[in-house]
Amino acid sequence: MARIVDLGSRAYRGLTSLLNLAQCPLLAAIRFYWGWQFMQDGWGKLTHLDKVTQFFASLSLPAPGVAALLVALVELIGGAFFLLGLASRLTALALFVNMTMAYLSVPDDRTNFFHILSKPDDFYGASPYTYWFAALVILIFGPGLFSIDWVIGRWFAPKHKV
Repeated sequence: MARIVDLGSRAYRGLTSLLNLAQCPLLAAIRFYWGWQFMQDGWGKLTHLDKVTQFFASLSLPAPGVAALLVALVELIGGAFFLLGLASRLTALALFVNMTMAYLSVPDDRTNFFHILSKPDDFYGASPYTYWFAALVILIFGPGLFSIDWVIGRWFAPKHKV
């Protein structure tokens, strides 16, 4: 019995080691894909600022013109930073807050947001969900090895003398 437990334990450790190798490529894929999506959405809002302003006004948001510009810039510039892995956690926080506000500003999405536990299919079926979740993943796990943050961290890391 001890031999079976030992074999299972070694197999599990081997599997987790193998899966750990996929973490950084997965984080990079999330950052690249959703960073590009954020950038496209931000550019779309920036180039159609009048329509976005009207939409924000219809939601009774304060200062809809300023809010539209701010959201467009957060998504465009934040998306570029997100994609590159630059100031990743700070950028992910800004994008996460932005997407949380998107959830809470639109009446149908607001209802879906509060269904997170009672009707999860409503929550993850709402349009901000995938953006919100991508930002949350990078906020919690960081950008991974394939990022400017990692390069900067290595560049400025204290050098150990032997």
